[in-house]
Amino acid sequence: MKTLELDLTPSGSLSIECVVNGPIETNSYFVGSAGKWVVVDPAWDGERLVEHFKQAHPADELLGAVCTHGHADHVGGVAGVRAALDGGALYALPAKDGEVPAKNIAEQRSMWGIDAPSPGEPTRLLSEGDSVAVGDCRLQVIEVPGHTPGGVVLFAAAENGNVAFVGDTLFPGSHGRTDLAGGDEAAILRSLSKLARLLPPDTVCLTGHGDSTTMARELMQNPFMQM
Repeated sequence: MKTLELDLTPSGSLSIECVVNGPIETNSYFVGSAGKWVVVDPAWDGERLVEHFKQAHPADELLGAVCTHGHADHVGGVAGVRAALDGGALYALPAKDGEVPAKNIAEQRSMWGIDAPSPGEPTRLLSEGDSVAVGDCRLQVIEVPGHTPGGVVLFAAAENGNVAFVGDTLFPGSHGRTDLAGGDEAAILRSLSKLARLLPPDTVCLTGHGDSTTMARELMQNPFMQM
């Protein structure tokens, strides 16, 4: 099996805007370069997210949604985003999380009474080594199973700094939960070790909930990255 190597050559400048939304306060990120944007992890009320984008960037184009994993609180806004963009927009989902949205929507409805809309079928499936073009920049796909069977991190080497959208895999001083259906504690620890090897220390890690962090900070302070 070929070992993944990231392209660390800066490719354009990246703009990032975070919108906290949904019943579990998910961080959804508008990510743009050269007038083209995607929304990473549209958690909820996709129509409102698109309205927010159009008001903030009337001259730019929103290509669609890219999801780090298939949990309902990260795909719950996909259907609304696509509907607001006339139905033909991008919906990229990790290939190994194909069955996760339907199962987790049912799980969250049962556990917390949250009834997220189905995102529908993805227009693109993401696997290790793939990349998603956003204007002049590329989001490089790193598979990080553990929180879900097929979760991914999206890494960009931009002129204004390295950034990784880590979903619910990595949090400051900790990692994502593994007690939901499809979770795997041993797998997420291997994924953290993989990130420690691949991501430059200056990488800003944008999490699915709560505060961001950096790889340098996590390498020093996160006990799960020392295992």
